[in-house]
Amino acid sequence: MRTALVIGTGLIGTSAALALAQRGVVVHLADHDPEQARTAAALGAGTDDEPAGPVDLAIIAAPPAHVAAVLADAMRRGAARGYLDVASVKGGPRRELEELGLDLSAYIGSHPMSGREKSGPLAATGDLFEGRPWVLTPTRDTDTEVLNLALELVSHCRAVPVVMDADAHDRAVALVSHMPHLVSSLVAARLENAEEAAVRLCGQGIRDVTRIAASEPGMWIDILSANPGPVADLLTDVAVDLEETVRALRALQSSDDAKRHEGVGGIQDVLRRGNAGQVRVPGKHGAAPRVYEVVAVLIDDQPGQLARIFADAGLAGVNIEDVRIEHATGQQAGLVQLMVEPKSAVVLSSALRERGWALRQ
Repeated sequence: MRTALVIGTGLIGTSAALALAQRGVVVHLADHDPEQARTAAALGAGTDDEPAGPVDLAIIAAPPAHVAAVLADAMRRGAARGYLDVASVKGGPRRELEELGLDLSAYIGSHPMSGREKSGPLAATGDLFEGRPWVLTPTRDTDTEVLNLALELVSHCRAVPVVMDADAHDRAVALVSHMPHLVSSLVAARLENAEEAAVRLCGQGIRDVTRIAASEPGMWIDILSANPGPVADLLTDVAVDLEETVRALRALQSSDDAKRHEGVGGIQDVLRRGNAGQVRVPGKHGAAPRVYEVVAVLIDDQPGQLARIFADAGLAGVNIEDVRIEHATGQQAGLVQLMVEPKSAVVLSSALRERGWALRQ
C-alpha cells in the first residue's frame, strides 16, 4: 500500500492515518468539516489535498448511519482500488450498500476494537490500535486484493486481525461494548442528582464502573441506532437479572428466616455468575487471564512520583504488569496498586521499602 484516502478525520480515522503516515504511506484526508481535516493534517496524519487519482485504499471513518452513503459516493467516483469502513456496526451498512446495487467485490467491512472516551482528531494517536483486535468481515464476493489491503492496514496499525461474519460481529459488540456502555451510563445517571456528601465518597469501584459513561452522547446515539435489536435483547436479559436481584434483596429485609435464606441464595447466584463471567475476560495482550499479586504504595500527589516507582521497580528487576491509582479524598495523596507476578511481589516490596517507599499491607 503506497497511498490511502481517509474520509472522516475523527478519533479513529485520524489515528489510522497517523499510523499509516508513520510507516511511509501517502495519506490524503477528507471530512465534511474541512477544518477537522486540516487539524488532522497539522498533526502529521497526512495532507488535506485531494489525490490526483485513485488511491490504493479508501478508509471510511464516518458514523454507522452515514457509512453506506459515503462509501457509495467514493465508489461511484472511483476514488480507490479498495474500500474499507471502520464503523462499529457491520451488518446494516453492508445491506444498505447491497440495496444500492453496488459491486461490493472491492469493499470489506472492518471494525478496530479500540477507542477512547474523547473524540475528534486532537484525541488521536498513532498507537491507538496497537495490540488490539481489528475485525474484518469479508464475504465470498470480496476480492483477495482488497482483503490483502485490509490486512496490510491492520499490520501498519499493529493491530491483530480477526475474521468474523458481519452479523456475528454485531451480536458480539452488543455484548462486549454497546450493552456495557448503556449499563455504565445507567449507573452514572444515579449520581446526577445524588447528595454531594455521597458523591464525595466515590472510590475506585464507582470510577471503574462509570468511566465509559463519559463518552460523547451523539456518537453513541449513532452507534446504538445502527445496532438496536441485539442490544435490546441483552438488556432484556439484564432486566430479568435485576428483577431477581431486587427480589432477593427485599427478601433479606424479611424477619422470616426462610425468606432471608432465599434472599442470600439469590444474591450468591448473581455474584457467582458474575465471577464466572469475569474470569473469561481476556488478560494482558489478549492472553488467558492471570492472577497477579498487588503491591500497594502510598504516594504524595507530586510530579515524578510514578516515574520514581517504575524506575525503582526496574532496578529491582520486576516487571509491572498493570497499575491502578486510588486518590485520597481531600488529600494530596494516593495509593498506587502495582500488579506483579506472585513470585515478584516479595522482591518488589523489599526493594521499595529499602528505597524509602511506604507500603500498605
